[in-house]
Amino acid sequence: MAFSLMKRLPAALRMTGTVALSAALCFAPVSHSFAQQRGISLIRDAETEALLKRFSSPIWRAAGIDENAVQIHLVQDQSINAFVAGGQQLFINTGLITQSDTPGELIGVIAHEAGHMAGGHLARTQDALGNLEMPLIASMLLGVGAIAAGQADVGAAVLMGSQHIAQRGVLAYSREQESRADQAGATFLERAQLSGEGMLELFAKFRDQEVLSGRSQDPFVRSHPISEDRLAALRGRVESSRYFDKKDSAKDIHDLKMVQAKLVGFIENPSVTMNTYPPSDQSDFAHYARTVAYHQLGKTQDALKELEPVIEHQPDNPFVYELKGQILFESGNIEPAIVAYRKALDLDPREAQLRMALGQAILARDTVPAAKEALPYLQTATRSISNYPYAYYQLSRAYGRLDEIGLAELATAQYYDTMGNAREATRHARRAQKHLKTGTPDWLKAEDIASQQVTPRG
Repeated sequence: MAFSLMKRLPAALRMTGTVALSAALCFAPVSHSFAQQRGISLIRDAETEALLKRFSSPIWRAAGIDENAVQIHLVQDQSINAFVAGGQQLFINTGLITQSDTPGELIGVIAHEAGHMAGGHLARTQDALGNLEMPLIASMLLGVGAIAAGQADVGAAVLMGSQHIAQRGVLAYSREQESRADQAGATFLERAQLSGEGMLELFAKFRDQEVLSGRSQDPFVRSHPISEDRLAALRGRVESSRYFDKKDSAKDIHDLKMVQAKLVGFIENPSVTMNTYPPSDQSDFAHYARTVAYHQLGKTQDALKELEPVIEHQPDNPFVYELKGQILFESGNIEPAIVAYRKALDLDPREAQLRMALGQAILARDTVPAAKEALPYLQTATRSISNYPYAYYQLSRAYGRLDEIGLAELATAQYYDTMGNAREATRHARRAQKHLKTGTPDWLKAEDIASQQVTPRG
C-alpha cells in the first residue's frame, strides 16, 4: 500500500510534490467508499469466504482476537497482496489465493497479518508518521524558502533530502513491524498446532522477488520488505516448532483447489481458464473452472454439463449447488435456480449468502406472494451480513413489491450507508421516517442513519 504523507501537510506545501511512503498499512476507516476511493474492487463469494474463515479462525483464537469482530474482504486483484486496515479488517487479494501453492502458504500470510492486528501496528505506525511530520515540515520549509530566495537548486536538493529522510524513517519502522509480525505469526501458528512451513516457503519466494524492479514485484513484496536477516530469523523460529512437519489436510488442499478453480474461472478470460484447465484434465477442479468459463461465455448447457460430475462426486457440497443456481438464475431459468439454491441452503442452513441468493431468486417471480416468501430469507441475510450492500438492495425491492414504503426506504438508506454514501443514506432515512411510527426500532434505525454528519462535497 502507499500512503501520501503530503495529505497531512498544510495546503501551502502540497505544491512542492508528493512524499511517497511505502507502508504495509493504511489508516482510513474501511468501508465500500474506502475501496472505491483507492480503486479497490471488492467481491463476495460464500465458498471462498467460508474457506478463509476456516483457515483463519484458529489463528484469531491463538492471537486472542475475537474472530467475530474480524471482517475479511476479498479484493479482485490477481497480484499477490494482503493487508490490514481500519482496525480488525483483513483484505486479501484473489491473486494471493489463486497463487498459493498450499493451504499453509495462505494460512501463513493470515498469521502474519494477525501479528499486525495483535501488535496494534496500525495505531503505532500512525504515531510514527506523526513524529516524523514536524521535522519533515521544517525541512520542507527550508527548501521552499530557498526556492523563494532564488536558490532553486539548493531548495530542490533540500526538498529531495527531506523526502529521502522521511522514506528512510518510515521504511525502518515498517521493517521492524514486519519482523515482529513474523514472530507473532509464528507463535500463533504454533499455538494453533499448525506448521509454519508454508509461511516460510512463501516469504522465501517473496525474498527472491526483491531483485526485480518495483514494477515487476508483487505489492506484498513492496509493502512487506523481506530482508535476508528477517527471513533467517523467521526460519529459525518456524523450524524449531514441534509442528513444523505437520502436513496440510487432504480436505484443506481439496477445498483450496476448488476455490482457486472458481476464482480463475470468474476472474480470468475464458480462454485463459481453458488453457489452465484443459479438457484433458478430468479433475473436479478442472470441471469446476470450465463450468464457470462456459457460463461466462453464455454457454449455459455446456456449463451445466461440466458441473454434473462435480455434483456427482461431491453431493454434500452446498457451493456446487450454489453455482448451479447462479448459472440457472443468470440465464433466466428462475424455477430450477430456486430448486438448486434450496438444495444449497439445506446443506448449509447457516450460510447467509445462500439465503440471500434464494431470496433473490424467489423475488424474481415478481409477484406479491413471492415477495412475502422471499422476505424472511432476505431479512435474515441482512442481519447476518450487514456489510453487504446488494442484500439491502434486494430487501428494498421486496418491501417495495409489498408496498411497505417506509421499510423499503429504510433498506435503501442502509444500502447507501453500507456503500459509504452518507448524503443519499440520510435522504432515504428521512423519507423512511415519514412512513414509520416514531420511536419504533425501525424508526430509530433510520434516525441513526439520518443523524450522521454529511460531509459537504468539495
